[in-house]
Amino acid sequence: MQVVESFEDQMLDIMNKSALALMISVGHRTKLFDTMSKLPASTSTDIARNSNLNERYVREWLGALVTAKIIDYDPQSSLYSLSKEKANFLTRNGSFNMATTAQFIPVLAQVEDEIIHCFENGGGVPYEKYHRFHDVMAEESSQTVLAELIDGILPIVPEIIEKLQQGIRVLDIGCGSGRAINLMAKTFPSSQFVGYDFSKEGIANAEREKEDLGITNSSFEQQDVANFDHEDHFDLITAFDAIHDQANPEKVLENIKRSLKPGGVFLMQDIAGSSKLENNLDHPLAPFLYTVSCLHCMTVSLALEGRGLGAMWGKEKAIEMLKGAGFSNVEVKQLPHDPINYFYVARS
Repeated sequence: MQVVESFEDQMLDIMNKSALALMISVGHRTKLFDTMSKLPASTSTDIARNSNLNERYVREWLGALVTAKIIDYDPQSSLYSLSKEKANFLTRNGSFNMATTAQFIPVLAQVEDEIIHCFENGGGVPYEKYHRFHDVMAEESSQTVLAELIDGILPIVPEIIEKLQQGIRVLDIGCGSGRAINLMAKTFPSSQFVGYDFSKEGIANAEREKEDLGITNSSFEQQDVANFDHEDHFDLITAFDAIHDQANPEKVLENIKRSLKPGGVFLMQDIAGSSKLENNLDHPLAPFLYTVSCLHCMTVSLALEGRGLGAMWGKEKAIEMLKGAGFSNVEVKQLPHDPINYFYVARS
């Protein structure tokens, strides 16, 4: 009986927290968290006015966050407040905005019907079915990639900063909205940067940002990266959270290897997990990552009749596939700012 009651409590907790993920996403998108972090304890009317939002909706949203003990409430004065400690993880000016990540829950929920069809009939859900996915991914990447790209991520490749300053050729595989490429291009004007992505929407976003920033040393192509071939052409190739989504990841890695100049480097960021389920039992984000994989990473690959590796393909499989593509020297690193990912430095 105790086991049953404990599981019942666990299920109630899951129901509440699943609902809160939606409300946290709403709080991020409406900038309610950002507004409240700058206000003293306030009424729902004041919060709504400062946010330029409808008070009735704001008040109901506050109810969810107060009962979750995320937002503080004084019933005597009817004032709501967001502590600095919590704002640090819920606002755009915080150290790491978890509310950004919460957006994946409503984004993925939109394809539930299509996913159920795949459970029953096989196949996959294509990229174009995911409304706002590129917007959310770009926001997430701004924290895990962009914030540390120049000073934290690139320097794990010895001497690469000096080479970028002097002028080399760089390719980013699965560039999404192109923010990493455009940041590198802006920082290292002597080098040339190219971004490939399968998504028309992603490439359009990348081109738009490039024009807005006035960048002249980056370019973008809508490209199936299983089919490109530029032998001995690039000094550095990067892939940020992109290889496990590919329909034919083995072929992509072989193309990357062939496209590098002698002495070139492949820098790959991918999910920090094991290929063995039993090794992920204590992973703090394992349920979330397997869910994202099932509802996006795996299925977009299967939609193209691909491997369907999924986000939790794991370090063991990643190293095996890198070596199978011809990279004999593979180093795996983790960086303090990003506990979710491994960084692989692969050479011939």
